[in-house]
Amino acid sequence: MPEEQLFKAEEVLPRAEIADALVAAAEQIETGTVELESETASHTVAVPESPRFEVELERLTDSETGEARYELEYEVRWTQ
Repeated sequence: MPEEQLFKAEEVLPRAEIADALVAAAEQIETGTVELESETASHTVAVPESPRFEVELERLTDSETGEARYELEYEVRWTQ
């Protein structure tokens, strides 16, 4: 099945603003409707009562510089 990206936003923010965004996202997930907005796009989706929730922490190393970076991902997914 081909992947279709419906929305993506990425920016550098202070930790406190990221935490606020995650709290707002959690409140929307709890109500069952998530509204995503950026300067260039918006999308609204209904979240079912029992979606799958995944938390992942990775350490990645740049092959050229040897510099390590971390990725912390929270993922909510479901099928229609």
